[in-house]
Amino acid sequence: MSERACITRLEGDYAVVALAGEVDLSWSAEVRTAVLAALSAAPRVAVDLAAVSYIDSSGIAALVEGFQNARGKSQPFVLLGVSGPVQAVLKLARLDRVFTLVTALDAAGDA
Repeated sequence: MSERACITRLEGDYAVVALAGEVDLSWSAEVRTAVLAALSAAPRVAVDLAAVSYIDSSGIAALVEGFQNARGKSQPFVLLGVSGPVQAVLKLARLDRVFTLVTALDAAGDA
């Protein structure tokens, strides 16, 4: 199992929740809490998934909840630097059409 990390940093008007490792049932509640806290802390939120090696349905559910919460407040919410394994899961669930996926925050614009 890879090293897990969940660090929130401010970058401009974005709260960036940077995740690393495997996002699974044993850890997805912490991820959910971090995403929802970021939505309260900044006008825009990005979840950095570049260092995520695995994500299961509970991790996807945490991201979907964050997305829905942001949408309800008309708050921009993007997925940043999505890793290959996460991209594969998002495509399989057709969520790559729901989320805004960006490679850099400056590409997020007014997402």
